[in-house]
Amino acid sequence: MYLIDTYAWIEYFIGSKRGEKVKEIIENEDNIILTPECCLAEIKGWSIRENMDFDELYSIVRKISDVQCVITQDWLDAASIRSEMRKTMKDFGMIDALIIAQQKRMGCKIVSGDPHFEGSKDVVFT
Repeated sequence: MYLIDTYAWIEYFIGSKRGEKVKEIIENEDNIILTPECCLAEIKGWSIRENMDFDELYSIVRKISDVQCVITQDWLDAASIRSEMRKTMKDFGMIDALIIAQQKRMGCKIVSGDPHFEGSKDVVFT
């Protein structure tokens, strides 16, 4: 099981070299692909800035992955994770903490190129 974050989706959409690694993961039929719902807002924001068709991108995400709703416990766990991470990474954000909370709850790996996740356990860094 793989949780695909915004960074990884964008690399996939633009067809970058990093996106090739994402493509290998999401197009492997043996893999279960998940997307945190909070990433949809970030993807939409990126699509607006880049003048891309969000509906088309959203359709791709929905076709390839199962969008995971954020539950209350994810938010509560994310607050603790963010607090802990900020001891060593001052700019660690709540969305990144939320992704880690979901990853822990679901027992999967995160796929990301976000520097906040580099070197972290259970992260496939693209």
